[in-house]
Amino acid sequence: MIRIWGREPALWLNSLAGVLGLAVTFNVGGLDAEEAGWIVAGCSAVLGAIAAALTRPIAVQAFTTAVATIASGVAAFGYEAAPTHVAAINGFVLAVLMFVTRGQVTPVPVPAVNKPTSPVV
Repeated sequence: MIRIWGREPALWLNSLAGVLGLAVTFNVGGLDAEEAGWIVAGCSAVLGAIAAALTRPIAVQAFTTAVATIASGVAAFGYEAAPTHVAAINGFVLAVLMFVTRGQVTPVPVPAVNKPTSPVV
């Protein structure tokens, strides 16, 4: 299994999406509501898609990604919410879904590399 510092890549990617949402919450870069919405929703979608590719079954992570991205998009573009609210909603949804679904997915196994069993003469 692929591991990064003892943790699964999906956990790192979802946590990174949460950290990016936190950066938007503190208005790092002086973003307006529309820019923040695009960044949060886009990062959730891209990082979630990568995490889904690295886990099995794909459906669980894909569902988590879809819900987090849709929640961010609705908050940003449907209700004209402040950037802090968009990021907070995304972080909350990611945290809850990651907690609920984490035990249902496993990392993709790393293919074995064929190594010779005896030295080649």
